[in-house]
Formats: sequence, structure tokens, C-alpha cells
Amino acid sequence: MQRALAAAILAGVLAPLAAGAEARPDAEAQPAPARAALAAADFTQHMAALKKKVPQGFSIFQAPPFVVVGDEPPRMVRQRGEGTIKWAVAKLKADYFKKDPAEIIDVWLFKDKASYEKYTQEIFGEVPHTPFGYYSSTHAALIMNIDTGGGTLVHEIVHPFMRANFPECPDWFNEGMGSLYEQCEEKDGHIHGRTNWRLAGLQDAIRGGKLLSFEALTATNTDTFYRQDKGGNYAQARYLCYYLQERGLLVKFYHDFVANQKEDPTGYKTLQKVLGEKDMAAFQKVWEAWVLKLTFP
Repeated sequence: MQRALAAAILAGVLAPLAAGAEARPDAEAQPAPARAALAAADFTQHMAALKKKVPQGFSIFQAPPFVVVGDEPPRMVRQRGEGTIKWAVAKLKADYFKKDPAEIIDVWLFKDKASYEKYTQEIFGEVPHTPFGYYSSTHAALIMNIDTGGGTLVHEIVHPFMRANFPECPDWFNEGMGSLYEQCEEKDGHIHGRTNWRLAGLQDAIRGGKLLSFEALTATNTDTFYRQDKGGNYAQARYLCYYLQERGLLVKFYHDFVANQKEDPTGYKTLQKVLGEKDMAAFQKVWEAWVLKLTFP
């Protein structure tokens, strides 16, 4: 598995997120305070402090605005930092994000399930709420079981950048964007989401008539998005973003949504405008028919 994953990373195509993985909202997350760009001195100071708490057998690699910490062989930790993290950061910033997170974020890559569970409790005093990985604003850290694949990592990288650039972003779009890049590649110089494991459940929900309207999806709050059919909400949000991407509209939607957020906090009106659709019920039927024709793998 490690050999196949390494080959995928070197090729610039990231491994898919394992089925069942979900992010959890960080209840303590707040918009990051404004500050100057991180300087080399910030990283020097941070690295010195970090080395005091990193367990023996771990290696550290800088991938600004992240610091990668892992208990795989040093060559693999560096490869993940350069082949996955630096690549994803560069591509996400090129299309979406002008600002880096205000704080240095540590990316802890634990080599397997046992390591992930052991060190998450020892270092952070937490029991992992997902077997895959999560972003913690409390610890300014991405905490990953990297054995499940690189998709979790890229998904979670989106969140601190969204927090820094669009702190008012509603959950549906934050998770839709993160989920889009669970399975991704480079296409024409840009990061490009591909179909993934969430498709089958979404197609079943469409056939069963169980999806929310897009107006209802965009109106979900933290409780309704994450705790009421969150698998369906993730999938619907992801494939709405995927549709916008495939129509060349996702980058425009992001920037228009950011610009219009005060007048349109859910993004629904901006979505209508970018799509050029007045009748969203009719559009949803077209979108559902389109989704049913998609395939994965």
C-alpha cells in the first residue's frame, strides 16, 4: 500500500479518501486574527519549540505555511511534504486563496492506526473522533492517519485556508470544497477534483428522492449539516462543487461568494447568478440526471 501511495504522490495524483471518512466541525474554531505573513524567524522559533515535544523516531519537514511531522522514514515524510502538501497548497492558492493561515500549522502524519490512536492521545490529549484524520484549530494542527491515503490530507488542508480567507464560509461550501479534493489531480496546471467514493451514495439518494433542495442545502447550519444525514449533505455539496468545476464556474463562484457574502450569507443567490438559473428546481433535475451518468472508479 505504501509503495502504491508513494507512486501516486510522485505522479501528482492523490490517493482517494477511504470510504466513511468525515470531518467534524471544530466547535472552538474562530476566524484567524490578521497579521503579517509568516517569516523565516517564525519557523525557526516554531521548529525549536516543536522539537522539544516531538517523540523519538519522528522527523520534521517545513512546507510553509505547514510543518510536517511524521513517524514514517524521513524520506517519506519529506516526499509527502513536497509531493502532496506543497503541491496542494500551491494549486489551491493559485485559484482561490490569497492569504496563508495566520499561524503555523503542524501536520502530524502517523504511519498507521496504532500510531495515530496512541500519539493523538499522548500529544494532544484527545481520542480521535474519526479513523482518518481531522483539523484542530485548538492545536493549530492537522492530525492524520496517513495509512488511509492522501485524500484526507488534501481535504483538511482546505479548511485552514478557508478559515483564513473566508471565515464566514458556511459548512456546506467549506466541506463541499474539501471533499472535492479528496480525489484530485493536476489538469491544465490547476488542481482538479475527480469522481470519488461518495458518488454511489449520492446516486442512491437521488433515485430514492432523498436529497435536499439546493436552497435547503445552502441554508443548513452546523447542526443540520453535520448531524442530519451528513453523508448525504457532504456528497450533495461535493458534487455541486464538482458540477461547477466541470462547467468552469467553481473559481468564479468562490470569488463571487466571498465578495457577496454579507448580502448572500448562504451563497444561494450567488449560485443562481453564476449558474444563470432562475428555476432552481428545474436545474436540480438536470443536475441529478447528470450525476446519475457519472461513474467511479
